[in-house]
Amino acid sequence: MSDQSVTVTPSPAPPPPTGPRPKMTNRGRTTVPIDSSNSSSTDIPEIEYFGVPGPRGFPPLTEFLDIWDVDMMKKSDESNKMDHHTMLFNSDYLIVRRGQEFQVKISFNRPYKPAEDKFAVEFVIGSSPQYSKGTYIPVFPTKERQSSWDGRITKTSDNVVTMGITPAANCIVGKYHMYVAVLTPHGIRRTRRDNSRDLYILFNPWAADDAVFLNDEKEREECVMTEMGIIYHGAYDDVAERDWNYGQFNFGVLDACLYIMDRSEMPITNRGDPIKVTRKASAMLNSRDDEGVLVGNWSGDYTYGVAPTSWTGSTDILLSYASSKMPVCYAQCWVYAAVFNTFLRCLGIPSRVVTNFYSAHDNDGNLKTDIIMDENGRIDRNRTKDSIWNYHCWNECYMSRPDLPPGFGGWQVVDATPQETSDGMYRCGPASVQAIKHGQICYPFDAAFVFAEVNSDVVFYSRSKDGTMEPVKVNRTHVGRNVLTKTPGDVTRRDITDQYKFTEGSTEERTALEKAEEYGCKREKSDPALADVDLVLPTLEISIGDDFELNLEAINRSDEQRTVDVYVSGSVVYYTGVTTSEFLFRTPTVNLGPQKTVKETVVVESKRYMKHLVEQANLHFIVTGKIRETGQIVTAMKVVTLRNPKLTVEVSGEGKVSEEMMATVEFTNPFSFNLEGVYIRMEGPGVMMPKNRYYSLIPASSSLTWTELFTPVRAGKTRVIATLDCPAVRQVHGQATFTVKA
Repeated sequence: MSDQSVTVTPSPAPPPPTGPRPKMTNRGRTTVPIDSSNSSSTDIPEIEYFGVPGPRGFPPLTEFLDIWDVDMMKKSDESNKMDHHTMLFNSDYLIVRRGQEFQVKISFNRPYKPAEDKFAVEFVIGSSPQYSKGTYIPVFPTKERQSSWDGRITKTSDNVVTMGITPAANCIVGKYHMYVAVLTPHGIRRTRRDNSRDLYILFNPWAADDAVFLNDEKEREECVMTEMGIIYHGAYDDVAERDWNYGQFNFGVLDACLYIMDRSEMPITNRGDPIKVTRKASAMLNSRDDEGVLVGNWSGDYTYGVAPTSWTGSTDILLSYASSKMPVCYAQCWVYAAVFNTFLRCLGIPSRVVTNFYSAHDNDGNLKTDIIMDENGRIDRNRTKDSIWNYHCWNECYMSRPDLPPGFGGWQVVDATPQETSDGMYRCGPASVQAIKHGQICYPFDAAFVFAEVNSDVVFYSRSKDGTMEPVKVNRTHVGRNVLTKTPGDVTRRDITDQYKFTEGSTEERTALEKAEEYGCKREKSDPALADVDLVLPTLEISIGDDFELNLEAINRSDEQRTVDVYVSGSVVYYTGVTTSEFLFRTPTVNLGPQKTVKETVVVESKRYMKHLVEQANLHFIVTGKIRETGQIVTAMKVVTLRNPKLTVEVSGEGKVSEEMMATVEFTNPFSFNLEGVYIRMEGPGVMMPKNRYYSLIPASSSLTWTELFTPVRAGKTRVIATLDCPAVRQVHGQATFTVKA
């Protein structure tokens, strides 16, 4: 037998398959798919028999206790919603908070006999409920048999049993189905699936065992129950306010918040942990990598969506996302923060929107923002890449941090504005505010990034012709100038800068910065000698379209003559600090006698800046100069936010619940040019759902009036807020505050 060799010739590879790629599944890896949808459910059988049937089949269970009716006690004026602080939700379902007892009334076909009858109230969530996963929870009425949720009979009257049920303080947050099951010797009989018996269970800041417990009633009232918000913007020395209707109790908003978690494919079992919920939500509120809620746009072109400055509240955004299942256009930082705030308050996590004035970004993770000048002291705009936002909004939410050492619970920073990736996704937080203050930036999540936003140094470099750079001035107090939020129970602002940083120049501040350096934050070590001449720019209040004078003050603190070659640059900037165009450049020379002060006036004409204006109408003035006698560099910076015209909002009527009222919006175009493509929006918490009007043209100097009828649904102090928006002028708003009587 001879050996025969066979040559196998290679064949060409088959062509790649065409058509849509199949959806990847967990088949072969897990027994069942990971349960990540609150909207999916499975029907539990009405009858479950024990053992095998006899020759005549299973016996009927009619002779045993039977359930006739279940009353969820879900009206807004009944004890459940009142005790659980959920009476404001516009929902027909029972909404309760975990870690706190609620009541249900069960009507049987005969009086309940504790010695003979056995029943349980069952709660299920998700598509594959399991007892071990906390997605199937039976609750028993007897002390002898209890599960993770406590149950007790609080009242018995004829055939009606009132049962008190206390969900575990760490249970899953979401929408549950409820069944009542009766145990018989032959099997279990339970109620048929009935959507009216569904209930929502939320986080509970009133329960001491809940991770979001906040032991301050005034703060709880503001950070969970208040729908009317004020968001601060503008410049640190010229703070402006923006009203916002969070609308967390509006119809459909709670379902939209649960849909956001479903859309993220967040496992149901993680939804009781506020750390995981807030981190997942900070990624899902932006659309960058997960088709999340909002599309960011800083370009000024909002043709295919709503301008960020036009929104008046979160309701439209969340309902649109839940119905269209597509990201909503468009947002900037305060819109992300405001909608995130609605999400958090709706689910019961105490939260607030905060604004950091002069917020450092795009600085490579170090603690330096570099401004580069040429040898004469003039700004080199081509080489200056870092930006300082005039302001930046993020959220704080309140929770314990069992994953961190003691002392780092409490307020946590979360930020949905897509800036940098964290663990591969655009998100930020939760980062402990205490950790940020003390420089403990090693603790998760993203504390180093937030620390840099409030602590960066502004370093001015002089660049010589051969390309070498030397730091000539370091401003350690410009960034994180102040951090503001709304005062609980009031319409005033509250300065919380001291929660983020110690007093500038204090020993504690130096210790915190040294600690941050240990964990890798790089600071500017050089400390150039201070110049003996100061430049000061005034704070100005200018209306859009006005000519004005910029009075530059130069102060000589030395006992010798000083001559300063000054460069005055005026630019139009976005609120992110990004320059669009330079409209002013002057090069005066200032002569100063010993210990003298000189004022140099620069006239700014509106025709120079108006054609370059972008939204939010910010003018940024940077003055730099070189002292001839010493070679030292002097600088000053000022942001001037131009004032927009106002909308007038008036409310008339009795001001009573369920009685019709009227809101009137009036606007006069103060400009010498027509306004085209104008949108006006109006809404108010507890009184008016979002409404909008479109005007194709408002001629120069002409007026418009828009009247809308509305009917208040609840008593209390409230507002109607309105915005006007068009490509030529952004951020025009007005509001009317009034009280509705019961």
